[in-house]
Amino acid sequence: MNQHLLLAIPLAPLAGAVLAGLAGKLIGRSLSALLAIAGVAVACALSVQVLLQLLHGTPSWNGPVYTWLVSDGVPMQVGFLIDRLSALMMVVVTFVSLCVHVYTIGYMHDDPGYQRFFAYISLFTFAMLMLVMANNFMQLFFGWEAVGVVSYLLIGFWYTRSSAIFANLKAFLVNRVGDFGFLLGIAGVLFFTGSLDYQRVFAAAPSIATTTMTLFPGHSWSALNVICLCLFVGAMGKSAQVPLHVWLPDSMEGPTPISALIHAATMVTAGIFMVARMSPLFELSETALSFVLIIGATTALFMGFLGLVNNDIKRVVAYSTLSQLGYMTVALGVSAYSVAIFHLMTHAFFKALLFLAAGAVIIAMHHEQDMRKMGGLRHRMPVTYWTSVIGALALIGTPFFSGFYSKDALIEAVHASHRVGASYAYFCVVAGVFVTSFYTFRMIFMTFHGPERLDHHAQEHFHDVGWDMKGPLVALAIPSLLIGFFTIAPVLFGNYFGSAIKVLERNDVAAEIGREFHGPLAFALNSVLNLPLYLAAAGVLGAWVFVLKRPDLADAAQRRFSWLYRLLVNKYYFDWFNENVLARAARALGLGLWRGGDQGLIDGVMVNGTAEAVGRVALVARGLQSGFLYSYAFWMVVGLVLLLGWFLLKV
Repeated sequence: MNQHLLLAIPLAPLAGAVLAGLAGKLIGRSLSALLAIAGVAVACALSVQVLLQLLHGTPSWNGPVYTWLVSDGVPMQVGFLIDRLSALMMVVVTFVSLCVHVYTIGYMHDDPGYQRFFAYISLFTFAMLMLVMANNFMQLFFGWEAVGVVSYLLIGFWYTRSSAIFANLKAFLVNRVGDFGFLLGIAGVLFFTGSLDYQRVFAAAPSIATTTMTLFPGHSWSALNVICLCLFVGAMGKSAQVPLHVWLPDSMEGPTPISALIHAATMVTAGIFMVARMSPLFELSETALSFVLIIGATTALFMGFLGLVNNDIKRVVAYSTLSQLGYMTVALGVSAYSVAIFHLMTHAFFKALLFLAAGAVIIAMHHEQDMRKMGGLRHRMPVTYWTSVIGALALIGTPFFSGFYSKDALIEAVHASHRVGASYAYFCVVAGVFVTSFYTFRMIFMTFHGPERLDHHAQEHFHDVGWDMKGPLVALAIPSLLIGFFTIAPVLFGNYFGSAIKVLERNDVAAEIGREFHGPLAFALNSVLNLPLYLAAAGVLGAWVFVLKRPDLADAAQRRFSWLYRLLVNKYYFDWFNENVLARAARALGLGLWRGGDQGLIDGVMVNGTAEAVGRVALVARGLQSGFLYSYAFWMVVGLVLLLGWFLLKV
């Protein structure tokens, strides 16, 4: 595999970002957009080429590209590990990013920050590619932090809005909590292996598993458990798992294209990819995997509930992302890493589609996001409507759609697992099928069906979007419909990942469900015997009744279960707790350290107090300086007597 070709993949979008960002005013809006799109298109084409080479027998590529420095014998390098796992991620990231870049032409056409936005999203693509192509923890951490920094810039892109500034600070701070754990995990890897290189670390995993460490006196912990738990804390922040999920819904303050890019194939899936890449470590830690399983299951079900009561079209899709990330995390927790990555891939297409479709509606409605002010748009926006329906059907797991194959395989994998927490996880993912179906088609029905509820302003300014925004919807609708059917056999049951993912034989639930796999057609037809299909249908039917046929039932349910409605509307009070307990305690601690430590101790005692003490001593000593000779002679005699007395005592 050609090293220069691999280098060109991340450098092409970086070049587009630099040109659009630094020379955007000189080269103009059109050329800035063209160069940014061309950079991502080149990266996408080369990523596809790399994937095809691997599929045709070219061996994986693992090696350094550049050595930054060597510290205590540990090389800090830029290096690439290109195997089928990273190649799949590269294709997904660049394809979705390319669709988002093209879509941005129409969505951001009238925005004064047009060139700056293209620079940011191209830079985001570069950072994500560096993350998935890394062969060592240093580069992984660089990409990890880079996507966080650029997401901060993108969420707060409209920086004149106070809500956008609050949202990007929230995302930045919550991710710092997760990243602190992630950094501790990397430090543990370095401490126990003396290396940051994946290959060496994975080879040392069995020896780490037999090593213990003392965190508290009298209590020994498995070193590998601690390392894996710390690494997963990083994934909890980046992939928005409970309780570090609170930043993701607020990130909707950014422009819709970046919502699609962050929530579909890039930033939020970084944690899922990282755990799959670290499978040689996690496979040896049952404690960490059970923790992963329970956190993922909780996120999958309880974040889905929040989508039931939200009326902001983008936030409904955002809560769907939270729930689906929980599904992927559950798959990781039962050692079905290939299933998690497969669902990541299919989810990237249909979730990007739903976000971009929501953005098309928002633009057509002149920036209105409240679904209660929509309705009946299917006749006004037929392309957006039908592509949204395809995305929705894929999301709820309709047979033959891409999401069906990944979600049903995931549910079967959880059912086959005997890990601690698997029963709870199975209940959550099965119940989540109904919840997902209900809020998804509630959104479809409220937006596109029923009577029009557009206000006078929306009626006056309504206009369907152009093909610069419709084209990416169609491009994403095709894989949302077809890719699951054509890829389930090789990706899940054809040893596609090879040595890129390691699963112990006793944990290989994917292989267990593969024994019952007889092709994608039979897999889909067999769904009529399984509960999830009927739960999904019940969710669609429930949404139809509550939204279109008997909307009074929704109002009655809200009044009858007002306590539950308040709980969901207030998002389980996570934000309240963070702002009124954690943030207030942090501010009180900071205020105490400032007034008591800085002003009181440092300034008051150590700085001003020392100066005052010196002044007082000087004031007393000044009284001894009388200017009379006899006074000085007297004190000389006194000193001499004291010295003689001390000398005599010593003798």
